[in-house]
Amino acid sequence: MTTPFTYQFGYSWPVAWGHLVPFVLFGGLAVLGIRRGWRRWLVSASWLLAVWAAAGLLITHFMFRINLPQPLATEQFLASGSGRVVDVGAGSGRATVGLLLARPRITVTALDIYDGYYGIDDNTPERLMENARIAGVAERAEAKVGDARQLPFASETYDGVISVAAIDHLPRAGIPKALAEAARVVKPGGEFLLTIVNADAWAWLASPHAIAHHRPPDRAQWRGLLQASGFEVVEEGTMPGALYFFSRKHP
Repeated sequence: MTTPFTYQFGYSWPVAWGHLVPFVLFGGLAVLGIRRGWRRWLVSASWLLAVWAAAGLLITHFMFRINLPQPLATEQFLASGSGRVVDVGAGSGRATVGLLLARPRITVTALDIYDGYYGIDDNTPERLMENARIAGVAERAEAKVGDARQLPFASETYDGVISVAAIDHLPRAGIPKALAEAARVVKPGGEFLLTIVNADAWAWLASPHAIAHHRPPDRAQWRGLLQASGFEVVEEGTMPGALYFFSRKHP
């Protein structure tokens, strides 16, 4: 049985469990305030902050499900069930593993710079491949070090490209480069599934500080950037905390 502890996606303690600190702190203050007869507004504020922290923890683990493989945003992506895919900004493998489980005849090259901190401790190719082994899909996965803005692949070699919460974290000037590279390596008529962070109510509840500092292009701008890179947007939609674009490269 798969549980949030089955995989080792490596999200740091503050990201995965940090809500426990304000929950215990403010919940304890609320209880203390009731016992000591503090002013009602102070007790109410403490309860409110404790409830927010509990909600953030539940959203993180049961809505975003950060310790489980990333589900496909749309069933249209490689609906044939086969092909070669590159996962751009693969991190510790949530999207790679999720895709390999959903499409049992594809192969995935998981590309990342595997350097720096993006909420994942010990972000390495070995961690990604270990998660692929846990899922039983390692024989169809490979991890490769590289930059989304300069993919180390020949042109028109992949049937599809995915990227989840990666390209939107690039500096603004790097986003068009990464999208152009995705278009370059995918075959004519090939598919691109781009999933980015969406500052919806769920994201604000779970990670207000992170969302406040995350300023990617808006939905219309993403659509325009994809079209300018040579993709036709076929489907777009939202999931909790995420926005996705399913596109095909012009023949």
